[in-house]
Amino acid sequence: MVGLNNLKPKPGSSHRKKRLGTGQGSGHGQTSTRGQKGQNSTSGGSKPDGFEGGQLPLLRRIPKSGFNNVQFRTEYQWVNVSSLEKIFKAGAEVTPEAMVKARLVKKPELIKVLGDGELKKALTVKAHAFSASAKEKIEKAGGKAALIEALKTDTK
Repeated sequence: MVGLNNLKPKPGSSHRKKRLGTGQGSGHGQTSTRGQKGQNSTSGGSKPDGFEGGQLPLLRRIPKSGFNNVQFRTEYQWVNVSSLEKIFKAGAEVTPEAMVKARLVKKPELIKVLGDGELKKALTVKAHAFSASAKEKIEKAGGKAALIEALKTDTK
């Protein structure tokens, strides 16, 4: 019976590992296929990406500008009102835990409801943020859009 414990490659399809530094008779002895002397002939001899022989690298020569907020931005998991329409019954209370259970989001942390799609049911939606159109659609359908206060964790 075929199982993961007895799978083998077809004969001739795989090669033995090249054994380096195993004596002159192997053909890969002495310098172990690394040429003669030089920076790359010993371990730790590789140069970093973008190294230009001591010249100021291109990445550092080009002027930098702009602002990058990647380290401090707030990332939300998002859910559209069309998804809420499909999954939840009229009058239901939609909490982050209910969204996780319905597999709309992965974790009950920082959820934003977006306004793509139509909502015809009155739902009480609790989330950490709402887009203006989502809030409008929820309230227009007779529901409530309630904000949950997010716990702020210090990144420093």
